[in-house]
Amino acid sequence: MSKIKFAALALAGTAFVGWTGYSFYQAYQPQPEVFQGQIEAQQYSISSKVPGRIEEVLVHKGQQIDKGQLVFTLYSPELDAKLEQAKAGQEAADAMAEQANTGARQQEIDAASDQWKKAKAAAELMEKTYNRVESLYKDGVAAEQKRDEAYTQWKAAKYTENAALQMYNMAKEGARVETKRAAQEKLRMAAGAVAEVEAYTADTRIESFYSGEVSQILLHQGELAPQGFPVVTVIDLKDAWAVFNIREDKLSQFTKGSVFEAKIPALGDESFEFKVNYVAPMGDFATWRATSSQQGFDMRTFEVEARPVSPIDGLRAGMSILVTKAPEQA
Repeated sequence: MSKIKFAALALAGTAFVGWTGYSFYQAYQPQPEVFQGQIEAQQYSISSKVPGRIEEVLVHKGQQIDKGQLVFTLYSPELDAKLEQAKAGQEAADAMAEQANTGARQQEIDAASDQWKKAKAAAELMEKTYNRVESLYKDGVAAEQKRDEAYTQWKAAKYTENAALQMYNMAKEGARVETKRAAQEKLRMAAGAVAEVEAYTADTRIESFYSGEVSQILLHQGELAPQGFPVVTVIDLKDAWAVFNIREDKLSQFTKGSVFEAKIPALGDESFEFKVNYVAPMGDFATWRATSSQQGFDMRTFEVEARPVSPIDGLRAGMSILVTKAPEQA
């Protein structure tokens, strides 16, 4: 009986010594490093180029929206007034251009024609008068002074006739080429002003430029929206990535292009592959400081981004991600 007890005690002692040794062995084995990061996703802000009052918000938080979908509308009576002003200016410029192209009215042309004919008749009469005085002067009947006066009156009548003819031709031809061109350019400028206001008016109906999930609605119906202020924010969960802040002495394990496996606790125990696509070129603030300059130096951190190798169902921004082993070079 004593031998059995002795053997049992010896066996128990051996087991205890073995367990203690194994425990010490395990305690002094290097533990795998764990790097913790966070999932981030591309976020977009939807705003308007013009200020106004929110008329209606057509989406809600958590809703999936598509590119081109109407998100919210604005009410801006100031834009309506500016549009009316711009259209009035365009109509005025159009009338001026039409006037320049059409030229003078028919009544104005007829009046200029009559003035020319009148001046022409007067010039013909003065020419005949001069010829009569010239004949009398040659016969010694009229004085030289009378001949000179008749000649001067005839020349003045010719100049008046020529001036009336030029006015008649101008009336028939209409405005100068430069005037017509200036009128056309003013019309183009007015049309551009109308197009600009119409573009602003169209921007009171804001459509999404992106597809994604509505994450925030910052302004609601009836509130004033300043120019460029984000009214709705959208997150594209299909464009998600992991962000780590890696201490510089561990940075060699996360070289650009390397692939590693990571776990996302919110999605269970399954591992997912990520590929490093960005390593910050400049370090951030120190996360570990040496207690003495003779014993070490302050460690800085570098931001590292990695994207999933394949799409991950259920992935959402803000989830934690854990890496428990060093990445392998791709």
